[in-house]
Amino acid sequence: MIAIGGTIGTGLFLGTGKSLATGGPASMVIAYAIVGAIVYITMLSLGEMSTFIPVAGSFCTFVGRFCDDAFGFALTWNYWFNDAVSTASDLVALQLILQYWTEKFPGWALSLIFWVILIGVNLLGVRFYGELEYWLSLIKVIAIVVFIIMSICVNAGANAQHEYIGAKNWTIGAAPFVGGIGGFASVFVTASFAYGGTESIAITAGETKNPVKNMPRVVKNVFWRILLFYILSIILIGFNVPYNYPNLKTKKVVTSPFTIVFQMTGAKAAGSVINAVILTSVLSAGNHALFAGVRLLYTLGAEGHAPRFFARLNKQRVPWVATIATALVAGLCFGSSFIGAGQLWNWLQNLVGVSNQLAWISICFASIRFRRALEVQGKTHLLVFKNWTYPWGPYGALILNSVLVLVQGWSCFSPKFNGVDFVSYYIELPVMLIMFLGWKLIKRTKWVRLDEMDLVTDVYSANDEEIEHDEKTTKGRFKRALNWLF
Repeated sequence: MIAIGGTIGTGLFLGTGKSLATGGPASMVIAYAIVGAIVYITMLSLGEMSTFIPVAGSFCTFVGRFCDDAFGFALTWNYWFNDAVSTASDLVALQLILQYWTEKFPGWALSLIFWVILIGVNLLGVRFYGELEYWLSLIKVIAIVVFIIMSICVNAGANAQHEYIGAKNWTIGAAPFVGGIGGFASVFVTASFAYGGTESIAITAGETKNPVKNMPRVVKNVFWRILLFYILSIILIGFNVPYNYPNLKTKKVVTSPFTIVFQMTGAKAAGSVINAVILTSVLSAGNHALFAGVRLLYTLGAEGHAPRFFARLNKQRVPWVATIATALVAGLCFGSSFIGAGQLWNWLQNLVGVSNQLAWISICFASIRFRRALEVQGKTHLLVFKNWTYPWGPYGALILNSVLVLVQGWSCFSPKFNGVDFVSYYIELPVMLIMFLGWKLIKRTKWVRLDEMDLVTDVYSANDEEIEHDEKTTKGRFKRALNWLF
């Protein structure tokens, strides 16, 4: 269920409006499909590593262990900041959601209330976090399924105008491609933001019961979740909502494509219902981002990449210092919303989107190194779960993602240069490079040789019962069906 929460977030509900307006329906479908394929291959690579070595730091630890400690240092700090900013973006999104109902209540106050709630949940222990995330994820799943059914009905004529819509929104004006190459390229960073969080499910591997059984199941089902929850939703949005819908580029939830489709049914309460669902989605996304960020800061402290006090645990075995520190950074970010919640959310979205792509690039690169080391050391047969796309999958995702990182900021150069957008698109690249080179020069780290790579420490040993546990009763079959669906 946490994996589902990672693939349905604020970006899908709020970010698709801008994608449709700037790129058009065809650009949106193609971009989301390409990024979805990259995410799926990345998750296969990550699932392979995290099943073999389930640790709290996950892919950030893998990069340092399989490549270079300086690489791991730069990536972990980058991704920790990404999670803190993601938490902040969700808190800012709350202010946009509130505007649907009223602009009299101060948005920052709502963000502050939810900020305190998220801190409390993450300090109580992993069981409370997991329970909350389970139910919030379930709400999102139900909402998406209802949206898909309603979208089909609306398109067929069950709307306030009793008009068959069909595919006419793909042929109006500049559709299906809007804004040329710049419009098409700009959709990728929005899609990356929307898919972001999928990879951080592996961070929970160190605290997951029986990761050998559960991690592969989560990873393999990511394909169907991407296809159903993302691609199908995006296609239906493109059919039902025109790219030139008034104020679609704004970051107000009233112009979210999900809200628009629900309003098209003619039901007065439909908009309020979907906004309430989006609010729970924001809480879920913020909860997950804070959880992941805390585990990364804990890993930094435990591995000596940050002060050791970040690795301190409370009685519930929760890194409480890391929780407070990560939450404070998120609080500082959303506190900047006085410049305009919509504009701030747009910048935060770009930052998080690029950071997600850098993480995916790093995961694929670490996966390639991991598999090559297994071959050199003769341990490939020990893999419980294998990435069936290796070697072409990780190599292809690595190259394609690298190209996207460089070209997706095209819109900030045309028709005129936008300095602020340029920084939000590309600031992550020099920062991560400086951190890598700085740590490498200070600590004199060396690139890990394949024959010397540590493939023994933290390797999970599962007994036969854990791997082959398969009840053949009616109850067991029903449970397996639920596990496949969720």
